[in-house]
Amino acid sequence: MQSNISLNNKKNTQKNTVSHVKSLPKRILIFMLFAVIAVILLIPFYTLFVSTFKDGALVIANGMDVSIDTDKMSFKNYIILFTEKNSLFTWFFNSLFLTIVQVVCQLFISAFVAYGFAMYDFKGKNFLFICVLFVMMVPFEILMLPLYNQISDMHLTNTYIGIILPTIASASTIFFFRQYLSGIPRDLVEAGRIDGASEYGIFFRLILPIMKPSFAAMAILNAMFSWNNLLWPMLVLKDGAKFTLPIGLNTLLTPYGNNYNLLFVGSFISVIPVFILFACFQKYFVEGMTAGAVKG
Repeated sequence: MQSNISLNNKKNTQKNTVSHVKSLPKRILIFMLFAVIAVILLIPFYTLFVSTFKDGALVIANGMDVSIDTDKMSFKNYIILFTEKNSLFTWFFNSLFLTIVQVVCQLFISAFVAYGFAMYDFKGKNFLFICVLFVMMVPFEILMLPLYNQISDMHLTNTYIGIILPTIASASTIFFFRQYLSGIPRDLVEAGRIDGASEYGIFFRLILPIMKPSFAAMAILNAMFSWNNLLWPMLVLKDGAKFTLPIGLNTLLTPYGNNYNLLFVGSFISVIPVFILFACFQKYFVEGMTAGAVKG
């Protein structure tokens, strides 16, 4: 009996070894494919980084390239950034503040709404969810003028509240969270009620920890949209001291002269927070985009 068990274990080991050997070339091929794709995707960022050490006017005149010519490269653009008076850092922190506030509001408010759609049955539930889907299908350009008139009537132009208020909840985020929560058994909520937890306690103690991957995924997507948003802040804001980074960089290009040196440095700096955000949450991003069940 023992000899049969050892023989079976030996056969299983040999099968695993053979399958591993067969899959090794496939793994190497996949790794090489994704390495090539990564290099191709990083070329624009590398080109932008190299351009920050060159004269902006010459780069525009001769075209952007990836060559490193030490004779024509210097730290002049960075010296201008840190020594001469400019508003780049003000724009940067304005964008950072708006992005953090918008993402936090969007995540928690959208999570509350999605939790209601997924875990409660009430009159008009399907109709309201169809309204959410309808909002997702309407381009922002159609809503832009009515929203601006409303913000103007509320005397919120040239304020950050005027930017945050229309984006305080996201239809796409509500839809994503609702689909994610639909994979969670309602028995979990009922168990929390039996244990005497309040509705808010169930959400914050039971549901919220399960939603961490989906929160990370939506945080990255919403933060990228908020950080790069140009159109709506440009309509609302009038004061240059309140400009966000995309608006500020856009003001460097004028009919009277273009500050390409600061534009290249500012554009490169604007990419860094997105890289940091994705690097911190990439593990949860993949999990949140694919998962839909209870996490242990």
